[in-house]
Amino acid sequence: MGIIRAICISERRGTKKEEVLQAELKEKWGIVGDAHAGDWHRQVSLLSQEKIEAFRSKGADVAYGDFGENLVVEGFDLAALPTGTRFKIGDAVLEVTQIGKECHSHCEIYQRMGDCIMPREGIFARVLHGGRIEKGDEVVEIPTDGRRPYTAAVITLSDKGYAGKREDQSGPTAREMLLEDGYEVVEMFVLPDEQQMLEHELERLADSRQVQLILTTGGTGFSKRDITPEATIAVCDRMARGIAEAIRAYSMTITKRAMLSRGEAGIRKGTLIVNLPGSPKAVREALEYILPELKHGLGILSGTEGECARR
Repeated sequence: MGIIRAICISERRGTKKEEVLQAELKEKWGIVGDAHAGDWHRQVSLLSQEKIEAFRSKGADVAYGDFGENLVVEGFDLAALPTGTRFKIGDAVLEVTQIGKECHSHCEIYQRMGDCIMPREGIFARVLHGGRIEKGDEVVEIPTDGRRPYTAAVITLSDKGYAGKREDQSGPTAREMLLEDGYEVVEMFVLPDEQQMLEHELERLADSRQVQLILTTGGTGFSKRDITPEATIAVCDRMARGIAEAIRAYSMTITKRAMLSRGEAGIRKGTLIVNLPGSPKAVREALEYILPELKHGLGILSGTEGECARR
């Protein structure tokens, strides 16, 4: 159990958050009156009070709200919690959606101290159920029954799609099939065929959002701009090439040109990354073949299933 030590809001983005004694959490929105509330996954930001005190002990003159956090909570090592963790504060319920934060430009605190704790210690949550909260309220972690659906993200690699010159059809096909199979698709977007950009997004989705399955579509051929396999290999801790080999083997029964695919599959921490071809037809065929088996692999990866053979 934890305690809310501070509630901080700002009416405009880019301005310092100020403490308030109470606030209203709005379902699917965030804190009423806070500029960072909205229909997205980072509705409420939280920071451990213990981490702030440890930072102050190093000589940092910081007040609550200086890090851009909405809630300062004592009693939890927030950054150590997995995404999907749920908290109850009075009638309100929050669900953790992201651990840590990208630091695009060093803030004033970093300029003074050479460090800032928010990028690695801050977490973000969405509001599942609204309610009024006050400073001093108890924060209780809600036990889960393990039935939360696996989370997934879909990235399409296409220079023309990113430039708006071609409608992406492979990504929506993958998303539709994931939803039909019971996955929660948390993000779907298009990138140009740029290796550094793809590596960055794969790392963000795996490390901060802790997405359990990432599907990429496109960029697996022989063109010099086809960099999806290289980016996947670069970010993975271990490869899972049996999945890529299975996709190619099955696709070879449909077209011999499947041998020209360089798609890979691998694991980064607790995330499985699978490269799919760029055409909607090929995406559908590949997923029809591998989806029935992927959940067992994800269960082993997450520790919820054993590696026993199917009877």
